[in-house]
Amino acid sequence: MDTLEPTSTTPATKECGCPAGPELSRRSFLKAAGAAGLVAGLASEGMFTRMAFADTPYDGDVLVVLSLRGGFDSLQAIVPTGDADYATWRPNIAIPQGQLLPLEGIFGMHPAMASLKPFFDAGDLGMIHAVGMAEPNRSHFSAMEEMERAAPGSSLRTGWLDRVLGLRDVGTAFQATQMGSNTASSAFLGPSQELAMWSVDSFDLNGAWDATELAKWNTALGGLHADAPQMLAAPATTALNALGTAATLKAAGYTPANGATYPDGGLGDALKDVARLIKAGVGLQVAAIDYGDWDMHIGQGTVDAGWMHDHLTELSDALAAFGTDLGAGLADVTVVTLTEFGRRVEENGSGGTDHGYGQAVLMMGGGVKGGKVHGTWPGLAPADLIDGDLNATTDYRQVLAEILEKRCGASSVSDIFPGIGSSRPGVVDPRT
Repeated sequence: MDTLEPTSTTPATKECGCPAGPELSRRSFLKAAGAAGLVAGLASEGMFTRMAFADTPYDGDVLVVLSLRGGFDSLQAIVPTGDADYATWRPNIAIPQGQLLPLEGIFGMHPAMASLKPFFDAGDLGMIHAVGMAEPNRSHFSAMEEMERAAPGSSLRTGWLDRVLGLRDVGTAFQATQMGSNTASSAFLGPSQELAMWSVDSFDLNGAWDATELAKWNTALGGLHADAPQMLAAPATTALNALGTAATLKAAGYTPANGATYPDGGLGDALKDVARLIKAGVGLQVAAIDYGDWDMHIGQGTVDAGWMHDHLTELSDALAAFGTDLGAGLADVTVVTLTEFGRRVEENGSGGTDHGYGQAVLMMGGGVKGGKVHGTWPGLAPADLIDGDLNATTDYRQVLAEILEKRCGASSVSDIFPGIGSSRPGVVDPRT
């Protein structure tokens, strides 16, 4: 059974009975997400393709959606140290104010995120706090499904990224790519096409061990699907085109630019491959990456060691390497993080936190209004909480809608996010 690649060692059990890490099985994830679609079993690393039809050319940012699976405790990352109730709720795990990297207002950044501080200071990294869905949902699978469907109160069953792609012309085989996993996010669920791969270098066709054999397979499979209905022929064409491009990229090799050094692990590898695709000009428009293992019910650790520290270090170092590698190209890229829910404000008795509501979103790119922690802070006083959780004062869909409108050229976000309205949090500048 295929599983998501573990990114670090985690405790083996959780008091709530949640999975110990990101090892969500492909079968259970797809079942939970209600996913269905045509699977093109051409590539040994796995690939999903669907059809899309539109008439609007695309010339916007490459959108990189980084999903922090498991429930990101943003109160430990983008810390509201100026809110006196923070330390009261977390007497054992609160990050000491003197060790935080100063951000803006009441907020400080966990010192494990130091590699991102230069991007914040340069205006290429920003955050928005107290973000969430319209209603709290503390179930991993249910919350992930709703977050990636992004259409509360409607009958839509497609994913929001599928709807984004459905408003554009069909692009290259790499137009929409899930990197670092052979299972596509349920945000892609629907008729639009996408690829899902572990890596560029491992993406190949069983039996095609060199360029000569790949050419033979191209001829054979192309002929086999020549008269097939479009619904069947398109995935095969997409697969063959992707395999040919990947073979060219593998032959060329890749060295990150500007002295960028990606950390070892799945996240660094995935972001490096996304940078590789961007710079190769293969037509990448949307990239999705999962970075799991944030479900820290027990043993988060201390400010300078342990589970949270190590995970924040890997996250920050990978994003910093990505930004450094792209250099000036970061101006045409927007990275946004999402997580299914935040964590409870109060620490539990096991040195961790349980499932909560409000969270922080990180944004990185040349168009981000960086150097700022956006959003309306609701406070952590007991009366300000929602059943013990940080309240969400900004709908996460408003953040995505603004990015899509100002950075990705979307003109009809109501078709992507039904009932979204016109309110926007002011987190990015328009493309010029």
